[in-house]
Amino acid sequence: MTGTVFDIGYRSYTGGREGRARGRRAVFKDGVRTALGLGRGARAKILPWIFIGVLSAIALVMAMVAGAVDRIAGPGGARQMELPSHGDYYGIAASLVFVFGAIVAPELLCRDRREGVINLYLVRPLTGSDYVVSRWSAFFVVMLASVWLPQFILFAGLCGGDAEPVTYFLAHWLDIPRFLLAGLAMTLFVTSLALLTASFTTRRAYAAVFLVGLFVISTPFTVGLSEEIGGKAGQWISMFTLSNIPVHVNDVIFGEVSELTEDAPARLLPPAVLVGWYLAWTLIPAVVLWWRYRRLTP
Repeated sequence: MTGTVFDIGYRSYTGGREGRARGRRAVFKDGVRTALGLGRGARAKILPWIFIGVLSAIALVMAMVAGAVDRIAGPGGARQMELPSHGDYYGIAASLVFVFGAIVAPELLCRDRREGVINLYLVRPLTGSDYVVSRWSAFFVVMLASVWLPQFILFAGLCGGDAEPVTYFLAHWLDIPRFLLAGLAMTLFVTSLALLTASFTTRRAYAAVFLVGLFVISTPFTVGLSEEIGGKAGQWISMFTLSNIPVHVNDVIFGEVSELTEDAPARLLPPAVLVGWYLAWTLIPAVVLWWRYRRLTP
C-alpha cells in the first residue's frame, strides 16, 4: 500500500484561554443588543425605543408643566399645587414599564430555545446558570437604564426650570438616591417576573400576552374584590394587584403615597409588610428561573 501525507498547516492554539468569563460576557452583550434591537432590522428596534422614548417624554412633559406653573404662579407654584414629581413618576409610568418588560423579555429567552441556539451556547464552557444569569443581567441593565433616564430628565428639567437652580438642587438632591433606589426596585421586580414567564414557552407572543394579561386582569379583579370585602382581608387582597407591588416600595422610599396607590387598601399595611411582599414576588421568581436553567444541557 502507498499513501500520501499532506501538511495542511494545523497548529495548536497558543492564545489566552478566557473560559467561562468570556462566554458570560458574550451572552450578556448579545442580550443587551437583542433587547434594544441593535444589529437587527428596523422592526426589531421600533418597540424598545418607542417605549424608552415615551417613558422619557412623560418625564419631560412633567418637567415642562412644573416649569410653566412656576413661571405663572411664581416660584414654588408647582409644589404648592402638588403637581406630580419624582415620587409619582413610577406610579404614572408603571403600566408602560410592565408592558415594556412583557414584550422585550421574551426576545432574550424564547427565540434561543425555539431555534436551538441555546445548545450552541452550552457546548462552550458555559452552564445553564451562566446563560440565564447573563441573560437576566442584560435585561436588568436595559430596564434599569430605561427607568432611570426619565428620572434624570425630570430632575434636570425641574432644576433648570426653577428660578434658582442651585437652590433647588441643594433642597432636592436627596430625591436622586430615592428615585435610583425606587427604580432599582421596579427593575428587579419586572425583570425577574418577565423572564420567568418567558422561560415557560418558546413563543414570544404567548409570553407577552400572558404577562400583559396578568397585569391587566389582576388590577380590576383585586381592586373590586378588596373594596367589596373591606377590612384587613381587603387590604391583603389588594396586595395581589401586581402593578402596585413595586410602587408600594416606591411609596415607602419617598415617604408619600403616589397617585397609582392612593386608593389601594394595601397602602394602609405596615411598610415592612409591603417590602416583604415585594421581596417575595421578586426573589422567588428569580430563584425559580435559575432553578429551571441550572441543569440545562445541550
